[in-house]
Amino acid sequence: MEKLTELFLKQIGEDPLREGLKKTPERYSKALQYLTSGYSQDAAAVLSKGIFHESYSEIVAVKDIEVFSLCEHHLLPFYGKAHVAYIPNGKIAGLSKLARVVDIFARRLQVQERLTEQVSHTIEKVLAPHGVGVVIEAYHLCMMMRGVEKQRSYTITSSMLGVFREDRRTRQEFMDLISRTAL
Repeated sequence: MEKLTELFLKQIGEDPLREGLKKTPERYSKALQYLTSGYSQDAAAVLSKGIFHESYSEIVAVKDIEVFSLCEHHLLPFYGKAHVAYIPNGKIAGLSKLARVVDIFARRLQVQERLTEQVSHTIEKVLAPHGVGVVIEAYHLCMMMRGVEKQRSYTITSSMLGVFREDRRTRQEFMDLISRTAL
């Protein structure tokens, strides 16, 4: 990776030996390894380690989970927040595990649509809840820094499974919960 970064710097007309760039190949390599560390992690296994048996059967929602990922089309960041909810069916998840599932999938080259579905389908697979709802809102630097250069536009994606898809009232309750302001 370091050699490729040196070559890249040369190709854009930079001198990889100048003071400010001497350690850039090493730093970039480490940064990219971190930003793509989700490939070496199993989200379902992580979520499975935080399951507890409870009879609670109403919506459990974690909102405003910070999301940072890399667009697979331009290798530029996109960032925003994820809102994750499910209705337990005898099992609940440790709340931090839901955020970890988001992080694992976000730390891969991504498109927001796939990321949204990967989170919802993993929760459905591991917890077998009555339903899962995931909404992600994100700013894409590929739209902000290049191309159309739209600074205030952001993308919203959703994945609704089970009762969140089948029952409009349940879906609306989830949407109302995530539209509330913080405490």
